[in-house]
Amino acid sequence: MNCRHDPKLHDSSGSLASRREWLIGSCQSMAAILASAHVGILTGCTGSSNPSYKDPRLQLVYARRGISDGRVMKPRAMTIDSLDQLYVVDMTGRIQVFDSEGKFVRVWNTPTIDNGKPSGLGIDRDGSILVADTHYYRVLFYTPLGELLEERTIGGTNGKVPGEFGFVTDVAQDRQGNYYIAEYGELDRIQKFSSSGEFICQFGKHGDGPLEFNRPQAMVFDEQDHLWVADSHNHRIQVINCPDSTPEVVNIFGEQGSAVGQYKYPYGITFNHQGNLLITELGNHRVQLLTREGKPLHSFGSPGSSPGELNQPWSCIQDSKHRIHVLDSMNHRLQRFTFS
Repeated sequence: MNCRHDPKLHDSSGSLASRREWLIGSCQSMAAILASAHVGILTGCTGSSNPSYKDPRLQLVYARRGISDGRVMKPRAMTIDSLDQLYVVDMTGRIQVFDSEGKFVRVWNTPTIDNGKPSGLGIDRDGSILVADTHYYRVLFYTPLGELLEERTIGGTNGKVPGEFGFVTDVAQDRQGNYYIAEYGELDRIQKFSSSGEFICQFGKHGDGPLEFNRPQAMVFDEQDHLWVADSHNHRIQVINCPDSTPEVVNIFGEQGSAVGQYKYPYGITFNHQGNLLITELGNHRVQLLTREGKPLHSFGSPGSSPGELNQPWSCIQDSKHRIHVLDSMNHRLQRFTFS
């Protein structure tokens, strides 16, 4: 451990082929909704280990493959605001906004993508959109309307010293307003900054021990201000208490595998309305629901491209109506499920 103080693309889809693609995609989505099919039937998923949880029902498939407004190419991260607007970044470097019914709202582009594209999104306490601009070693801040707040940028230089970064994966904010920024590469660590962007401390290194990481891909804070980290290439979850410059591990659970309670590249982590964990597994093409102690409650998803199936999902998130939106990355779409 080392933790120390330191002084628009426009839609030109007027062709017959494009219209046919739109019709096919719409029919697939509508068929899935009208059938009200359970995901367990569609995908043969593991299902519930708790009788209080039924198989989730697929409600909506949206944001089909493409580069025009409202379409996505390998979406990599998302976040949601208090109005249930979902912000999605994809491999074109665009940030698109959708409402919770899958309707396109607006779009903007990150400054440049020559070196690579962002892979993390968040939202802070004042509503700013946080972008982990991975290959530019920085975090960008935007207004919800897409105005770049350039003066708030954290980082921008590749390096090992405090305030410099490797490949930035995610950013999360604690109750005090501090920002935690995760990175991988030569260093696998998390750096902590004040609300004004001043470096506070850093912790973590490459490895598989406590407070060691192998691509910490996603992070979220709970109501106790414990930091939950999807330690993706270690196939586990680490829970960390970091009230000052001396972080400590609260819990570690998980191991590599495909059984319930095991993980294969957990790339997304969030909480549902009951305070349980939702873990998105890129490698097992599924979402697991667990208690905070890591006890499995349910799982859904299996490899495929049919409605309800998943292909390397990167993330999921719950809206105010308790519906789960899954970033179905290699199927170039989003899907919405409900347990009700």
